[in-house]
Amino acid sequence: MNTYHRIIFGVLVLALITASFGLGVYAGYMERPEAEKITELFHITNADITDTADFEPFWKAWNLIKEHYGGEIPNPQERVWGAISGMVASVGDPYTVFFPPQESEKFEEDISGQFQGVGMEIGIRDDVLTVIAPLKDTPAERAGMRSGDRILTIDEESTDTVSVDDAVSLIRGPQGSDVVLTVLHEDAGETEDITITRAVIDIPTIDTDILDGTTGIIKQSAGPKDVFVISLYNFSAQSPNLFRNALQEFIKSNTHKLILDLRGNPGGYLEASVDMASWFLPSGKTIVRESYDDKEDEQVHRSKGYDIFTDYLDMVVLIDGGSASASEILAGALSEHDIATLVGKTTFGKGSVQELISVTDETSLKITVAKWLTPEGNSISDGGITPDIEVEMTYDDFTAGDDPQMDAAIDFLQGND
Repeated sequence: MNTYHRIIFGVLVLALITASFGLGVYAGYMERPEAEKITELFHITNADITDTADFEPFWKAWNLIKEHYGGEIPNPQERVWGAISGMVASVGDPYTVFFPPQESEKFEEDISGQFQGVGMEIGIRDDVLTVIAPLKDTPAERAGMRSGDRILTIDEESTDTVSVDDAVSLIRGPQGSDVVLTVLHEDAGETEDITITRAVIDIPTIDTDILDGTTGIIKQSAGPKDVFVISLYNFSAQSPNLFRNALQEFIKSNTHKLILDLRGNPGGYLEASVDMASWFLPSGKTIVRESYDDKEDEQVHRSKGYDIFTDYLDMVVLIDGGSASASEILAGALSEHDIATLVGKTTFGKGSVQELISVTDETSLKITVAKWLTPEGNSISDGGITPDIEVEMTYDDFTAGDDPQMDAAIDFLQGND
């Protein structure tokens, strides 16, 4: 899950109710204990929904299960959670999910930054479960998982109808246990079964390197023609401070050539991307727009105006299909304000805003509330961010340890002299 998107806690009231007026009302409404539990839980009157919804089929199904189901029936409260989950699924958004008590507790643990699993971000693309990005130095990356991989089965269970959060639950598990994924690489003709041993995943954040401007070999110190590389792996709460420290290293490095590598970065906190963009933009410049489809006014997130760089900066941002969410916000802002040239492949296109809202003390709803738009008003969800210089990185490149995208970025910066 994209456990890294902006999380706002609040209260959400869901519309579920029943009523029983008169002796001629359907018999299902006479099952008062279950009905009362729901109405007391959500504090809603029938007048709120009777003009748009007929709840008689719901209560008929409720009682048919109670009267005729041959197996063990979940308790009434669990059936309420199931009903809410079905209602939420009806909106057709893979990122809007209801969390019953156990799942809600697990999600809270996920956003703490450490969990047991394989270490990759997944999402839905073209109705198929897809790897957004494997995290650096995790079992998923070491096993050969790549951005854009389509996951067709999880331990032989088809992913055709599973939600993102259900898939996450299936893939995660105790440290030392195995999960088998059937995947189709983007440039492969046949599927591959990949066995991954789960581990404790500590989410990495940032690395810096100095590359020789001619050979691309890592150096200890930089000359004027060398390239400073900041590799950012996520937008966590700690990322802004770490990014500031990396920029200080860059300023002291004796080069004005900077590559910000956002490949495989699945995103994170909005505030982190705004803070990072602020180092390159004057105060008040638009970084990203938050569009609510006329439900409320658009919110514009603007630069804080750190703006420490002048015309001497030559900058490239590396992107690929694993760059998502906050990565797309930062790349889009730097590109549209002519700060950086984008090199690589089109980003994932995860441009929706989720809020985590309490339903009860033990349950929550992760709900899509808005879309991200670039400074020029382009929807990130509609096709992602397109690079200025498109460079393919094939599976053969990956397995051979070659990096034509990085090579192209270095060549571009050298050509600016």
